[in-house]
Amino acid sequence: MGLSTGAAEGQSHSVHLVHLRLRDFRNYPRLEVEFLPGFHLLLGGNAQGKTNLLEAIYLIATLRSFRGVGSAQMVRQEAKGYFVGATIVGATTSEVKLYWSASERRLSRNGTPVKRLADYWGTLRAVVFCTEDLALIKGTARIRRRFLDLLLAQTSPGYLETLLRYTQALRSRNALLKQPRMDEDQLAGFSQQLVEAGQELMRERRALAPRIAPKVQVAFHRIAEQRDELHWEYDPQVDGDFHVVLAASRARERALRTTVVGPHRDDIQLLINGRSAAHYSSEGQKRTLALALKMAQAEHLTEVHGAPPLLLIDDVMGELDANRRAGFLPLLDRARGAGGQVFMTCTEENWPRDLTSDLTRWKVQEGQIRRINPDG
Repeated sequence: MGLSTGAAEGQSHSVHLVHLRLRDFRNYPRLEVEFLPGFHLLLGGNAQGKTNLLEAIYLIATLRSFRGVGSAQMVRQEAKGYFVGATIVGATTSEVKLYWSASERRLSRNGTPVKRLADYWGTLRAVVFCTEDLALIKGTARIRRRFLDLLLAQTSPGYLETLLRYTQALRSRNALLKQPRMDEDQLAGFSQQLVEAGQELMRERRALAPRIAPKVQVAFHRIAEQRDELHWEYDPQVDGDFHVVLAASRARERALRTTVVGPHRDDIQLLINGRSAAHYSSEGQKRTLALALKMAQAEHLTEVHGAPPLLLIDDVMGELDANRRAGFLPLLDRARGAGGQVFMTCTEENWPRDLTSDLTRWKVQEGQIRRINPDG
């Protein structure tokens, strides 16, 4: 199992972010910087803009922040909107421009407006490692479903469109259930759309489970040094035929005025040594499991596409003890060995000295970034 091994199911071109432009994004009034393939270490004190750079790159890849905030919070103070531009090179070159303000949203690739999310998805693939990952273990089922959905949207053609169809049918159906007098024909129509899309979502999630679970277990054992036993399992909320289960829930729906069953309530079961990871594991075990989930995500993306995604590592290494760090470092080496890009943030104090010297160092200070000379 490795980031540079296994039969690729898709194209095998490494994809690199070669140019990044920011305007009024977080604490960056203006920024223009070029990056080579390989390992980039972003050094600087707290609140200088290191995480903001990773957030901008992740935004290009997924059109959302990994911090779980809305676009308004990414606009620099007193500015009207933000702009993020990027040049991405793989099998082809993509020029991406993203602008957001309260009154206007624009997204284009190579000068053409993007009308459908599915047309843009896959332009850049990235996996982020950050403190917010602990929510995968401690947070709600919704966060774990989002993990599944993001992974499938990046690896399974058509999944994103199916998810959007399901979400729209669910929203319309819930709006109808809240009406004092429901149109039964309309409800039947939305129910049929919900079932059709929902069955496809569950089929895709079930198919993913046996592929991703072993990767999570291997990554977990590598970091935990075999001390703990992990069980990872897809936990669908619908048992049996979705149409039958949905019809049987009608009384509860009328009482609660919302759709009470469906893949929008699915979860992932995570057990360490046979007990719930969320409720019974230590903080160190939770952190190890969150890291293993993200390592498996990167592994799976590489296996499917034949090239590693960008790895965005936000001050995670400084939180790991020497053993856990030793288990994590091979992921970085394999990614770089396969021609990928890695971006890691650290302060000068917690920079892991066991990292290879084969890297580009950057100083980030007060919304500015400059390359540090090797002898600097």
